[in-house]
Amino acid sequence: MKKILVFVAGALLAGGVSGQDKSRFVEPKPGYFDQLKKMAEDQKGKFTEKKRVFKADFSSVNPPKENSEFKVIWHQNPVSQGITGTCWCFSTTSFYESEVYRLTGKKVRISELYTVYWEYVEKTVRFIRERGNSFIGEGSESNAVARLYKKYGAVPAESYDGLLPGYSCHDHEAMFSEIEAFLKSVKERNQWNEEFAVETVKSILNHYIGKPPVSVSVGGKLLTPSEYLATELKLKMDDYVEILSLLEKPYWQQVDYPVPDNWWKNSDYYNVPLEDYMAALNQAVEKGYTVSIGGDVSEPGLDGFEGVAFIPSFDIPAANIDENARQFRFSNGTTTDDHGIHLVGYADKDGKRWYLIKDSGSGSRNHPNAPGYFYFREDYVKLKMMGFTVHRSAVKDLLAKFKN
Repeated sequence: MKKILVFVAGALLAGGVSGQDKSRFVEPKPGYFDQLKKMAEDQKGKFTEKKRVFKADFSSVNPPKENSEFKVIWHQNPVSQGITGTCWCFSTTSFYESEVYRLTGKKVRISELYTVYWEYVEKTVRFIRERGNSFIGEGSESNAVARLYKKYGAVPAESYDGLLPGYSCHDHEAMFSEIEAFLKSVKERNQWNEEFAVETVKSILNHYIGKPPVSVSVGGKLLTPSEYLATELKLKMDDYVEILSLLEKPYWQQVDYPVPDNWWKNSDYYNVPLEDYMAALNQAVEKGYTVSIGGDVSEPGLDGFEGVAFIPSFDIPAANIDENARQFRFSNGTTTDDHGIHLVGYADKDGKRWYLIKDSGSGSRNHPNAPGYFYFREDYVKLKMMGFTVHRSAVKDLLAKFKN
């Protein structure tokens, strides 16, 4: 018996047993339990009323059919912001990529998430200094990007994409919930230690989107983010301005934009009458400038599957859109500061102006002919898009009308 045991052990070690079973990794197959789960979900659905969405009839709109109908200004291809509230950064980063090309001829991809990282840090600092009386959310405004570039610089997208190994989609739900819960606990306990709060939020950010680089390699040179901004991108952040048209604020003055995402209460917006606003926008794109623009996208005349945004006449006839109609909707809350987008071209069709919109939001991915884009008719921009960022040289005549 002893000899037999020794022989079998040796044979096993040598892999010599004929017909030996082997192992492998396989994808699990759906079984009856999965069927039960689907049956249970279907049952729930039978007793849940499916909510219908109020939409305009798009059959008579007749928009451009594809991007080639537009005069397109150079921009990078659309990228998705994933499941995040970072449209303000994706749209404005795209805008600055176009600006780098316009100014230098370089085609660059700039990291959005590097900027998002430092925006959360800045929000935390203000939250502590204001003793919790500062808005905490995923959103911000387009001029936040210039503010952050000035302080923290910028980095190439390839050096910091904000995605952990194995991830391909941005998803900030858990990260933001953790930051929000932490800052709420700070306020409840009156723990106003700025250093502790900032380091804690940084640790949360590091866990979910990674630690940002302190230097990047470009053309064999090691650069800090501030050096990359100055020597490679060659952007001068004071050259960029915010144009606003809001009746409740005095025209021809720099004012604040009273929305939650302007959480640091910036009051550098150049406020102008609506007709001047639209004229400046059109002149800018006709001269080859793109703009980062933001406003409301929760309207029955906007649909991703149609790829179109317009104002239906049952809302208000296009001829009646003026500063009063615009302010009315802002005051009663039906125009909200929803979304930031990048306006990258224009076309004139049937006597109407259309704008080519590059959009990082998920709705734009449903566009049948141009995923990642929308076609906005001029009436929609006039009524619902509240402000835009542009290089000051594109609107120098407008700025000259301001006293200071």
